[in-house]
Amino acid sequence: MTQRPHTLGVAVIGTGKMGADHVRRIQEVTSGARVTAVVDVDAERAKSVAARVDGCTVHTDPAAAMASADVDAVIVASPGPAHEAALLAAFEHDLPVLCEKPLTPDAASALRVLEAEQKLGRRRVQVGFMRRYDAEYMKLKSLLATGQLGRPLMLHNRHRNVASPPGWTSEMLINDSVTHEMDVTRWLLGHEITAVTVLTPTPSDNAPDGIRDPQFVVFETDGGAIVDVEIYVNCGFGYQVQAEVVCERGTGRVGDGHALVTNAAGRWGGIIAQDYIERFADAYDREVQAWVDATRRGEVTGPSAWDGYAVAAVCEAGVRALEEGGRVAVELVDRPALYAN
Repeated sequence: MTQRPHTLGVAVIGTGKMGADHVRRIQEVTSGARVTAVVDVDAERAKSVAARVDGCTVHTDPAAAMASADVDAVIVASPGPAHEAALLAAFEHDLPVLCEKPLTPDAASALRVLEAEQKLGRRRVQVGFMRRYDAEYMKLKSLLATGQLGRPLMLHNRHRNVASPPGWTSEMLINDSVTHEMDVTRWLLGHEITAVTVLTPTPSDNAPDGIRDPQFVVFETDGGAIVDVEIYVNCGFGYQVQAEVVCERGTGRVGDGHALVTNAAGRWGGIIAQDYIERFADAYDREVQAWVDATRRGEVTGPSAWDGYAVAAVCEAGVRALEEGGRVAVELVDRPALYAN
């Protein structure tokens, strides 16, 4: 695999909240890389982001940016429906990609990306499941790997947001939020998810009309574990992500958020993060730095296109379970040898 230049020239596709934050991160936090191009269908927004970076060019076409001599790698942070075309263009230019989740919005398109990458004979894609780079989740993963707690039996997850963005639907709780727990389940336990059930209480008065919020999602895995996810995207008080693994000889829990506890004026307490960028700032920093370091070594590491495809398949089963009720099996193709590890 080709060794990349000492300083990696990165094109960021999509300059919305996530893309703009990645531009800032590469310029201010990450070592060994610089932003050389930004891409957005909204040219004025792209120009506004590029204005903060010396020598950064502006494009409305991802392929045009990828053809630039000073672009060595790509971050895809555009809306999900645009990912497939951007990824296939990156493959044509043999560029490594950090692709924000979802890999693509559905299993069929994710499978096409998977097949196109296999034709290259090597990995080009790292999917942006950033919880794998969170310090607490990494400690929990390391603890489970020691085996000292025994076999994982259950995994409990809580995922709460202050409020859902405008235009959200009941299905988006599965596709845009629980997708993280799908990947966390697969990564922490080393299992594939085989079936999904979704239960819904009477919606909260906080939820916009027509949105079934909260939801209680249950996964079954091929390793015999049962996993539950409370997803509540209009809780009103903060952004919380917590997980507890119950094993044969003990448990491990992350996300309590007690790094700082204050005592003052007859009260004690802490601070609850208000969004995912605040809660997972360190994880995003660690994720991008790991991607840059691996790319400069001529490697691709982290969550793979297979992980993105598997999560897309679980999402489809989850949406069916939400809409139809009952237990829905997850349908996966056989795992290709390229993604064996």
